[in-house]
Amino acid sequence: MIPVAEFKQFTEQQPAFKVLKPWWDVLAEYITIAMLMIGVFGCTLQITQDKIICLPNHTSADYVSQIICKEYTENPQATNASEEDQAITTAPPTSTREMSGLRNNLDLQQYSFINQMCYETALHWYAKYFPYLVVIHTLIFIICGNFWFKFPGTSSKIEHFISILGKCFDSPWTTRALSEVSGETTQEKTAERDISKTNFDETSPVTGDLPVPEKIVAETPSASVLDKKEGEQAKALFEKVKKFRHHVEEGDILYSMYMRQTILKVCKFVLITVYNAALVGKIHFIVPCRVHTEDMTGYNSFCCNHTKAHLFSKLAISYLCFLGIYGLTCFYTLYWLFRRPLKEYSFRSVREETGIGDIPDVKNDFAFVLHLIDQYDSLYSKRFAVFLSEVSENRLRQLNLNHEWPADKLRQKLQQTPEGRLELHLFKLPGLPDTVFEVTETESLKLELLNEVIIPPLVSKLVRLEELALVNCPAKVQHASLTYLRDHLKVLQIKFDDVKEIPLWVFSLRGLEELHLFGYLSQDVSKNATLESLRELKSLKVLTLKSNLSKVPQTVADVASHLLKLSVQNDGTKLLTLNALKRLSLLKDLELIRCDLERIPHAVFSLNNLQMLDLKENSLHTIEEIISLQHCRKLSVLRLWHNQIAYIPEHIRKLKGLEELCLNRNKILVLPPQLFLCTKLRHLDLSYNEIREVPPEIGVLQMLQFLALTGNFLEDLPNELFFCQRLKTLKLGQNKLTSLSPKIGSLVSLVKLELKGNRFDVLPPELGSCTSLKKTGFSVEHSLLETLPLDVKERLSEEL
Repeated sequence: MIPVAEFKQFTEQQPAFKVLKPWWDVLAEYITIAMLMIGVFGCTLQITQDKIICLPNHTSADYVSQIICKEYTENPQATNASEEDQAITTAPPTSTREMSGLRNNLDLQQYSFINQMCYETALHWYAKYFPYLVVIHTLIFIICGNFWFKFPGTSSKIEHFISILGKCFDSPWTTRALSEVSGETTQEKTAERDISKTNFDETSPVTGDLPVPEKIVAETPSASVLDKKEGEQAKALFEKVKKFRHHVEEGDILYSMYMRQTILKVCKFVLITVYNAALVGKIHFIVPCRVHTEDMTGYNSFCCNHTKAHLFSKLAISYLCFLGIYGLTCFYTLYWLFRRPLKEYSFRSVREETGIGDIPDVKNDFAFVLHLIDQYDSLYSKRFAVFLSEVSENRLRQLNLNHEWPADKLRQKLQQTPEGRLELHLFKLPGLPDTVFEVTETESLKLELLNEVIIPPLVSKLVRLEELALVNCPAKVQHASLTYLRDHLKVLQIKFDDVKEIPLWVFSLRGLEELHLFGYLSQDVSKNATLESLRELKSLKVLTLKSNLSKVPQTVADVASHLLKLSVQNDGTKLLTLNALKRLSLLKDLELIRCDLERIPHAVFSLNNLQMLDLKENSLHTIEEIISLQHCRKLSVLRLWHNQIAYIPEHIRKLKGLEELCLNRNKILVLPPQLFLCTKLRHLDLSYNEIREVPPEIGVLQMLQFLALTGNFLEDLPNELFFCQRLKTLKLGQNKLTSLSPKIGSLVSLVKLELKGNRFDVLPPELGSCTSLKKTGFSVEHSLLETLPLDVKERLSEEL
């Protein structure tokens, strides 16, 4: 027996298939039901009533009986009365008188035996099995009509599609998306008036982006939104539809199976119609029967009455009529299959009606099932198309984002940047929440790895926004948004993998003061359209190019009249040509990092306003040409760190204006005394070299506040070092020092002291005189800290 649960599941699934049954299949289904009823009715009559009734003829009456049976067989429309009259008129008068009141003297069992014998031997097989044939034929038609629903190669796809279609049809998001684009309800129209709207221009040379939809979903708190569960369900549906479309569009098994099924139905229709039409005339009311039963009954000739012949004839004619209508539906199906382009489906009418312009056309099996659905109800295709549209998916993503990231939650993510700006950093979101623009205190907006970002006119709400960072996040802006950003944005950072990811609207930001580009550019920068667009930035003061340049772009010279800082950070690619630097007469800060430079570039020496030069991580072995930097009279910061410099030339003393000198991470062995003639030095970093001795001339640096000698080979320190009483930071870690002079107590301004990694046995108690030094700024082994007097340890532990 079939379990109740399985039967219930079967009955629930069957109605779902109706969406893939066009009107001709539905009509054919009703026709097969009618034919099945004809067959069942005939079978019922065949079982419940006598099949045939026979009467024997005397030997003298055989002639009369044969005439009557023969004439009725030739003229089956004759009535019983007319048949009897015709038989009497054709028979001899003597025979008629002899048949009057004839008695057969047969009992009931003999009549039953004769009836069965004549039914089996005399009655035509079509007349006997007609109702059963109708039932069998009808069942064959039913199986053929539903074969593709149960065939293993198609049933799974059909069930999957119907399941997805039903969920898409009933999804709250479908109703919401359609009502939003068509403006069907008064409530949504009222909500739309509260939403910021903007008309968009066509593709422009300024933005270089495609036109975006006229309306971007920007829900106000009062507008209805999907709850989280409904949003997640709709999101899952989008993924299912994408996967199903990708899978089904690759083949045409559904179309092929439906085609074969229809051809099979046509062939069976032709075969069944032909043989039924040929044999329907074999159903007679009077059937002559001759059997050799004289020994048992005394008769060999019988005249039989097929009691259901009239009814079976009418049922057969009705059956043929229904069969003919069924055949017309089959031929129309073939016509539809061959005359219509069923492997392509266009949503043109849906796009025009709903206003969703990005619904893609589909093909193969996906197109075929949509054509079938249209025959049932085109509304299904319209609602299903919502889930094929990227605009609809983007709107759903937007609603979910707004629901998941309310303004209060975003406000908690605000952090302060080193420059003092309040920054909102969004990382790996599927889009840009509209609630971002409600956090009006935002001064810096950083978007990292966001998908399909569109900056709407709502950005004008961020009245304090000055900085925007796009980290691997291509962004488009609407025209009204660009107008606002052009006047208010000061700093822009863009990190990209491909130069094409740099949006062209960047170069129309006339108020931009800082531009930072991080990514690989074309080696042939002269043909690089991106860098060529730099000349449009008339207010640019800071430019950072972290890339793989082989020469400084000529376009940098186009902004020479206002550029104050240039930073070129290569990936180790050798920077060969720097002639463009000579035109940057106003340049104050220059960074050439990881450019594989072997010498200080000569182009630098002509920069009269240069204040800071950073040549970090190059291949400098010698800096003899450092004397030429004396022409840069305003130079105060020189960073030659992370190179291969072996010695410091004596003419470094010519750089009288130096306030910061970084020579850490080199291979310096000896410090020349002339170095300390740069008496304005405030910051001196000589850590991680190979220095073994510090000259006593260091005491001349009365302005020195920062000194780093970490990671060298120092065994002793000159007492003159402690004459630098303005020192605030002293780093002596990872050396070979064995003792620390008690004169360290004279460094009353010392805030940070690093001693860890040396060979001290004890610390001088004079550390207690360093009144500004606290435990948080004191780096030393814990065992050494215990050697200090208790009062010194307590003072160091005091809070600032």
